[in-house]
Amino acid sequence: MAEQVLMIALSPTMETGTISKWEKKEGDRVESGEVLCQVETDKATMDYEAIQEGVLLKILVNEGEQAGIGFPIAIIGEEGEDITELLSSIKVGADRQGQLEDDNGDNRERSDFQKEKVYDHTDFPKGDRIIASPLARRMAEQRGLDLASVKGSGPRGRIIKRDILSYAEQVASTPSSVNVKPTATDEIFPVTAKRAIIAQRLAESKFSAPHYYLRLKVRTDDFMKARKSLNQSIEKGVSVNAFLIKFVAETIKRHPIINSTWQKDTILRHGSIDIGLAVAQNDGLITPMVRDCGNKGIIEIENELKDLINKALNNKLTPEEYSGATFTISNLGSFGIEEFTAIINPPGSAILAVGKMERQPVVNNDNNIEIQTLMTMTLSCDHRVIDGAVGAAFLKDLKDIIENPIRALY
Repeated sequence: MAEQVLMIALSPTMETGTISKWEKKEGDRVESGEVLCQVETDKATMDYEAIQEGVLLKILVNEGEQAGIGFPIAIIGEEGEDITELLSSIKVGADRQGQLEDDNGDNRERSDFQKEKVYDHTDFPKGDRIIASPLARRMAEQRGLDLASVKGSGPRGRIIKRDILSYAEQVASTPSSVNVKPTATDEIFPVTAKRAIIAQRLAESKFSAPHYYLRLKVRTDDFMKARKSLNQSIEKGVSVNAFLIKFVAETIKRHPIINSTWQKDTILRHGSIDIGLAVAQNDGLITPMVRDCGNKGIIEIENELKDLINKALNNKLTPEEYSGATFTISNLGSFGIEEFTAIINPPGSAILAVGKMERQPVVNNDNNIEIQTLMTMTLSCDHRVIDGAVGAAFLKDLKDIIENPIRALY
């Protein structure tokens, strides 16, 4: 009997997937566990393994096209089987689904296409009757948007998720009366699924979390001496980023609120210190994560980090290896960047932006000028979770650890 192959969530944050390549073509035999297609998620390209067995009778979503979670992407059945009725039911379901929106936030499969309850409120300042879904209301509240200014596209003018996202982009964009037309020398590149989701998530973070920034310079001479000494005593060297992860983990132990997530009515303080490192890929950005850094030594962190970065550069990371960092580090020092500010990477409430190390003249405590190696660090914090004084104390203690690294390493 023919069965639908549904798009499944291949990562915890995935909302839609783009078919980048079909490994099987219509008419091919498919065995359970075989790779059916490649799906581009919000973070990486993943293998979609078939759970059904039979013949691939129909491909419903072509390469380059997107499908939401629970949406049929193919049909598998017996060779020569009539799937006319099944195709008809899929079309009817898709038409009905287009009039609804899965506002559950996790885009779970809804085979019966049941409508959500609509909440009608009349206590808005303008006196208008506003109809909005629960998720739309939460999203508007998080972004500080006035629902009365949002035009709903759902049934009876209901405001739904896509309306909030569209209005948020409209508010965030710079108004322009100039219609820019490409010239003969211009190039136009399509926005990939990964780039679109990166843009969406960073915009959501920037406009929902009230960011503030703290910056200071840290002397790295003793840190680099300690690194050189350690690397001379081991077979494989330890990177600067591994040291930074270790230093941050030790500092978080002193300030555990840094390792927290805002959850509207509660603040979740995480028991494990899971630190992500921003890594640039050809088509976007990904943050491989070293878990439980507070209980790992510098060598163990380095070994895990090297493996994760190698996977990231080859698009081999699993969702468990890049999702859920409670703190993130972005280091652009190798590019010669002196300092910068970074956008918080949810579910974390802080991100550390690290600039390059450079030799600079400094007036010491004896009022003499000496040359020191300095590095600028900028901490971005979510003010809903981390008060300014707490962020400042964290950054000061991190500076002390970097300038006196032996205590953190041994």
